[in-house]
Amino acid sequence: MTQKSPELTTPIRDFSVQLSPTPRGARLARLLTTEQLRSWGLPLDPAALIVAELANNAATHGRVPGRDFLLLLYVVGGTLRIEITNTCGDRLPHPQRPTPEAESGRGLAIVEALADRWGTSPGLPPRKTVWAEVALSPEPGSPVSGDAGGLPQGTNQ
Repeated sequence: MTQKSPELTTPIRDFSVQLSPTPRGARLARLLTTEQLRSWGLPLDPAALIVAELANNAATHGRVPGRDFLLLLYVVGGTLRIEITNTCGDRLPHPQRPTPEAESGRGLAIVEALADRWGTSPGLPPRKTVWAEVALSPEPGSPVSGDAGGLPQGTNQ
């Protein structure tokens, strides 16, 4: 009897795009993430919120005129990894605990609350990557579950 390894039947998906480090680029990162997750049949939350926060940070704090930031999404097994790489490697992010009156400073606290894991990785100078991982709970028939698209058990095509 031949058995298939789950590692080989689970698809690996990836998506990447370079965007301008502007509010428009950050908004586009969130919109493109939403559409990509939909096309993969994956839940939008919390990934879209994490991308919104990380892309906004790249546009606000990691902005270097003339240098884009890179959005990378990939799914391996049951984990979605989100990476935002910018060219401001000397400024490492850290969550702040703003006062209730503060109008900003909550982005990384939101990422910390929503992601299963997050952190930073140095790149070739002057780059850095801020990443977050979200465990996916696949529903039957979803691409992440390894199910053949919801066919009844024992059905062959």
